[in-house]
Amino acid sequence: MGDYILQLRRLVGTRPLITCGACVILLDARGRILLQRRADNGAWGLPGGSMEPGETLEQTARRETLEEMGIVCGPLEFLHLFSGPEMYYRYPHGDEAYNVAAVYVCRRFEGQDHPADDEVTETAWFAPADLPPDISPPDRVILGHFLAHRQ
Repeated sequence: MGDYILQLRRLVGTRPLITCGACVILLDARGRILLQRRADNGAWGLPGGSMEPGETLEQTARRETLEEMGIVCGPLEFLHLFSGPEMYYRYPHGDEAYNVAAVYVCRRFEGQDHPADDEVTETAWFAPADLPPDISPPDRVILGHFLAHRQ
């Protein structure tokens, strides 16, 4: 979690915030999706996070993917902007957020594809038909949309 959100949390506590951020669906040549197991809730999810002041959404997506997974993204393809009640999330420690998430797809990248910081405990590649059942709720919405609309 970035400094900006931590500063806001000091002011508002756990009350719901509207957070703006970005995430990336990383696809390998076989069409598999790289997911990370989140340290905060133990669920699988996409690399991503909150925007910092002055960043673009694409910069946020690139920064978060590098910080969390050690992966440098090549070209990013914008998929969709997600918002609304289905993007509400209550974190295990009680913070509440209504997420606004720009989602990108990345097919060319380089790096380590394993945890790069303490927000991630493991990473794994999954075929779209074999995604794990324990996906973090906002990412479940995103992946459902991606799978329903992929070409």
